[in-house]
Amino acid sequence: MAVGKNKRLSKGKKGLKKKIVDPFSRKEWYDIRAPTVFTSRVIGKTLVNRTQGTKNSVDFLKGRVVEASLGDLNQNEELSYRKFKLRVDEVVGRNCLTSFHSMSITTDKLRSLVKKWQSLVEAHVDVKTTDGYLVRLFAIGFTKRRQNQVKKTTYAQTAQLTAIRKKMFEIMTRVASEGSIKNLVEKFIPEAIGLEIEKACQGIYPLQNVFVHKCKVVKFPRVDSQKLMESHGSLEDAGSKIKSDFKEPEIQAEV
Repeated sequence: MAVGKNKRLSKGKKGLKKKIVDPFSRKEWYDIRAPTVFTSRVIGKTLVNRTQGTKNSVDFLKGRVVEASLGDLNQNEELSYRKFKLRVDEVVGRNCLTSFHSMSITTDKLRSLVKKWQSLVEAHVDVKTTDGYLVRLFAIGFTKRRQNQVKKTTYAQTAQLTAIRKKMFEIMTRVASEGSIKNLVEKFIPEAIGLEIEKACQGIYPLQNVFVHKCKVVKFPRVDSQKLMESHGSLEDAGSKIKSDFKEPEIQAEV
């Protein structure tokens, strides 16, 4: 053997087995709580590493964004096409308090509305709510056949589409600027804004399937802990406990 080639003799054995530690043993479960606007209060659970030294578990939880359908939030399957995103803003005990982050409609619902022989109208506007949220609202609507109409198509003229779009701007701006983000979310659930636009545009051209299909927060205000606690009410409902009594099935001798 050449001199200087056997370098590993002084370093010991290569690939010694390290102690295997279960990563879940140093994690904690937290409940994710939705605001009082929704029927279901505890919408899920999330994992985070325990606080160790300078690494605080609360810092890793704040800012997390969770998505849930309105069908789960309000326990109504008919509303499951609408999705809400909620952001964790505060942690109290083992509860993550969330606030509104964004809202959208599922792709399959949106695609099912688009059909032939009708005009599609879209509008979007930036509005500031009374509590400092700058939101961007997107509305969509479709022209409808008039009563006793013989003509196959229901295409609206450019001037009519411009007038409808103007009405959408006006209604969305007025509704959003008059109240807080909580009032705006309350109007999304029964689709109150879409019905108001539909009613206001009857004189221009009859509309159907009018929705505020998307809402996203462009700018968040500073988190007010007191207002956040008020929007969540009492924290008595602790949610369902995770079952830890799971046992693996015994190995059978014969199959």
